[in-house]
Amino acid sequence: MPSAPIAVVTGASSGIGAATARQLAASGYRVVLTARRKDRIEALAEEITAAGHQAMPYALDVTDRAAVDEFATAFRSVAVLVNNAGGALGADPVATADPADWRRMYETNVLGTLNLTQALLPALTASGDGTIVVVSSTAGHGTYEGGGGYVAAKHGSHVLAETLRLEIVGTPVRVIEIAPGMVRTEEFALTRFDGDAEKAAKVYAGVDAPLTASDVAETITWAVTRPSHVNIDLLVVRPRAQASNTKIHRQP
Repeated sequence: MPSAPIAVVTGASSGIGAATARQLAASGYRVVLTARRKDRIEALAEEITAAGHQAMPYALDVTDRAAVDEFATAFRSVAVLVNNAGGALGADPVATADPADWRRMYETNVLGTLNLTQALLPALTASGDGTIVVVSSTAGHGTYEGGGGYVAAKHGSHVLAETLRLEIVGTPVRVIEIAPGMVRTEEFALTRFDGDAEKAAKVYAGVDAPLTASDVAETITWAVTRPSHVNIDLLVVRPRAQASNTKIHRQP
C-alpha cells in the first residue's frame, strides 16, 4: 500500500494553521506540523493521531534559514506546502510605527514563506504533483489606515506567489494563494495588540459571524484537493459582513 502524501503546514500551533492541519489529515495527507511552540504542535499531533490520521510535529522557526534547510533534508517528496506562518504587529500610522515591528512582519510573512518554498521546491517537484499554498490576506490586495507594515508584508507574500507561478509554469507544481478577510481566531488580534484584550475585541465588535479558522481551512483544503490540472490562482474569502478592508457592517 503506498504511503500517504506529505503535507507540510507552517504556523500550525493555532488558528488557521492548526485547522488546516486537521482538515488535510482528515483528507488523507500525512501532515507535518511546524511552528515555534513545540508543546502546541505535539498536542495537535496527538489529537490528529488519536482521530485515526497521520501527523508529525517539528519545531521550526521559518525565519531561521539554516534550520529550514536542515528540516528540508528529511524529505525526498512533498505533495503540499501550506505557507501559513505570519501575523500582524501593531496598528500605528506610518509616521509613528515601530520599524522593528515592520521588520518582524516582513521576515515572517515574506522571508519565512520564501525560505520554506525554496527549501522544499525540489521535493515538491519530485512528487510529480506538488502544490504550494500561500496564505496571504485581503491586506495584500488593498490598504487601510494603521495597517502599513502588515499590508506591505502581505503585498510581499502575494507578489511572491504571483511571481513564482510565472517562473515555474510547466513544472508539476501548482501555486495557490488564499487571501482571507476578517477571521476571528484566538490569537491574531491579541498578538497584533500585544495582548491587549480590549483592543483585540474591538476589531470584531458588532460584526455578525466573522470567518473562523475552520472556514479558511476548508477553503485551503478544497483548493488543494482539486484535480491536478486545476489551479486556484487566487481565492479571496471574507465574511458576508465585510465588503472590503474598510467597509464592514457592524451591528449596534
